[in-house]
Order: sequence, then structure tokens, then C-alpha cells
Amino acid sequence: MQTVNLKFYLTEKQKHGEHVLYEWLLEHAQLTGISGGSVYRAIAGYGRHGSLHAETFIELGGELPIQVEFVLDEQQAEAFLATLRAFELNIRYVSYPVTTGVV
Repeated sequence: MQTVNLKFYLTEKQKHGEHVLYEWLLEHAQLTGISGGSVYRAIAGYGRHGSLHAETFIELGGELPIQVEFVLDEQQAEAFLATLRAFELNIRYVSYPVTTGVV
């Protein structure tokens, strides 16, 4: 079975309705049957708008980059992306094949 790594890039403060977007993505994935997902916060980064965001002593107010990641089969990834497109979230993602296993 071909598995893919599906990653979404956003910031801490991004929302979908009244929900923090990264939490909403995890909840939506769980509701659609995806078996697991993780959220990672970066210490620094810049995105498509060119603004550099870095962790400092001064609170940035939720501007740090966030990565939401899922490892799932190709069909699940396509189905998940299709459901997300209906919400018009306007978030970047990457998807690439990965080898998974248990040792």
C-alpha cells in the first residue's frame, strides 16, 4: 500500500470559524477516520508573504509557524483533501510518498 506524508503549513493564530485551525484540522481528520496526526510549532520561519516570524522573549501573538502532519494511504489523503477543499480554508500543503513500517 502506498502511503503519503500530508503536511499543512499555517500559523498559531489562524482560525476556522471560532476554532483554532490546527486543532480543527486534527478534529476533522479524526472524525473522517484518519488514525493519527501531529502538530509541530516552529521556532522561526517565513512563508509566502515573506514575513519572518521567530520565537523571542516578546510574545508574537500567535504568529509562529505551525505544521500539521498526517501519514496515511493515498486514498485517505485524497479524500481528506477533497473534504477540506469544500471549506475553502486557503492553507498550503505538501504531499509526498513515504515508506512506513514497524521495527
